[in-house]
Amino acid sequence: MLEVRDLRVAYGGIVAVKGIDLEVGKGELVCLIGANGAGKTTSLKAIAGLVPRAGGLIRLEGMDTAGLASHQLARRGLALVPEGRGIFGRLTVRENLQMGAYHRSDAGIAGDLDRVFALMPRLAERLNQTGGTLSGGEQQMLAIGRALMSRPKLLLLDEPSMGLAPAMVQKVFEIVRQAAAEGVTILLVEQNAKVALELARWAYVMESGRITLSGEARALLADPRVREAYLGEAVA
Repeated sequence: MLEVRDLRVAYGGIVAVKGIDLEVGKGELVCLIGANGAGKTTSLKAIAGLVPRAGGLIRLEGMDTAGLASHQLARRGLALVPEGRGIFGRLTVRENLQMGAYHRSDAGIAGDLDRVFALMPRLAERLNQTGGTLSGGEQQMLAIGRALMSRPKLLLLDEPSMGLAPAMVQKVFEIVRQAAAEGVTILLVEQNAKVALELARWAYVMESGRITLSGEARALLADPRVREAYLGEAVA
């Protein structure tokens, strides 16, 4: 579904992403973990066409995405749930979800709306409430639901647990797990390394703009280097 080769991104003279390689297979949930400032969000933005790349190759379903704007990538099946959620605060829950399907004209929109409500019943309860009045966890659900309404081939999730209470973190990750189980292909960027590695099939560890480790997520969860650096465990 996604192939990234030697991706480089720079902000002026500062190179934020230094030639990373990663892949996400169709129907997989892959995670990218790392500390603040590692380059994870910048990598997602480059994949989504929101920041220009300084070099490298990005393929979506085998198609080179060079030269495509973010809205063109969205029409080709890429959806991003950004860090900070990015919902429309003055629009209702219903209107936010409808915005997720803005480029669609097929007969399946109503069915997908029902699917989102089945996945996140709380959104159905808040249907006519404005997005800005929702709790942080509800806003995160709304951002995910809006992305799912585009019927994405590839869903990019950037720090979905950030700023949420522990109980809401559990609910949000259960939604991610269910979406993946239904066949949505997901690339998850997350600082909560333990939960991310438990969810994913394959994982990448990013440090200072480079991929330093990759492998089966469960194997990395047991790796002493990962446990010490990201799970706070002292390893002899």
